[in-house]
Amino acid sequence: MIFGILAGEPSGDRLGAGLMRAVKIQVGNCRFVGIGGPLMLAEGLESVVSMDELSINGFREPVMRLPSLVKILRTLLRTYAELDPAAFIGVDFNVFNFILERLLKKRGVPTVHYVSPSVYAWRRGRVRRIARSTDLLLTLYPFEPDFYRESTVEAVFVGHPLADEISLDAGGEAGRDAAREQLGITGPAPLLAVLPGSRMSEVKLMTERFLEACERVRVHLPDARFVVPCLRPEIADWLQICLAGHRDLDVVTYHGNARLALTACDVALVKSGTCTLEAMLLHRPMVVSYRIGELTYHLVKRLLRTPYVALPNILSGRELVPELLQHDATADALARNILEQLDKLAGNAEYLSEFEALHRALRQGADDRAAQVLLDWLEPVEKRDRADG
Repeated sequence: MIFGILAGEPSGDRLGAGLMRAVKIQVGNCRFVGIGGPLMLAEGLESVVSMDELSINGFREPVMRLPSLVKILRTLLRTYAELDPAAFIGVDFNVFNFILERLLKKRGVPTVHYVSPSVYAWRRGRVRRIARSTDLLLTLYPFEPDFYRESTVEAVFVGHPLADEISLDAGGEAGRDAAREQLGITGPAPLLAVLPGSRMSEVKLMTERFLEACERVRVHLPDARFVVPCLRPEIADWLQICLAGHRDLDVVTYHGNARLALTACDVALVKSGTCTLEAMLLHRPMVVSYRIGELTYHLVKRLLRTPYVALPNILSGRELVPELLQHDATADALARNILEQLDKLAGNAEYLSEFEALHRALRQGADDRAAQVLLDWLEPVEKRDRADG
């Protein structure tokens, strides 16, 4: 069997590699042709174009890069016309993949999209446009298929690979101690993970306010320590500039992602995004915040269709963790909520049991389940195609 597949970002590369691995185990002899990163290449992807050529940022760059993106699109269409794949799988990277899927679907290629766009949060009308591109949708969250019930898309919840990757006891005492040892942190002092984001635009908006909140926490907890991950060198450079104005804070920084800080900490101050899911899977109390430019905020506020932005709250359907957004995200309010989370943890750690329940709900063996759903769905499609032929 030949599959077309495309991932345009590192997160999609991880999802795509897991799916490829599981399909190969179940099918045996098969090929994957398209675009992906190092993890998909390691699984045997036959690369048509480097994933780096799809890397675009901001609003202007996609317009400037349009000719090269159209060229990539045409190259992929020619490739798949020659190969006649059993299906094309678009892994996230929604705008480009939906365009490609729509064109392939018109040519009779069964199309699959892995990861639902956030239709629950934004324009519900997108469901109709997604249906014009995609035959099968594999979703990460259990509430997402409901949004597609009135459409022609077959949407199936397969679980979240991150919930499989992080064990149910990863955030336990042993994991916490090992993470602190790796960071060189000793002693019983409270440890706060500070996660202002992974993009420079976010880091520049969030870092100073987060550090001001840490100063206020230190007034009440003088021995408190803080840990900040720096995913890229430019983030580390910016953080050092900011820390020059907060020399009294005991801050540990390191190069890497958020997992180590979240495992080590007692409570986290987190920019809204995937890190809120990771904190939940590690069963860490958190305060979630987000700030954007004022004009963008007013536009977003009019478009948003969900009462929550933090994934634990969206999953539970209630405010499981505090959210402080835009004007509510003052240093005083952030600090007050952090202290409240620490008090809550000290008084009754059982309140984190809902984190474990949500973890179990997402822990479905996503790679294997996604592969099985794909292959089960393809079987009648192939039979129908043979009958039509």
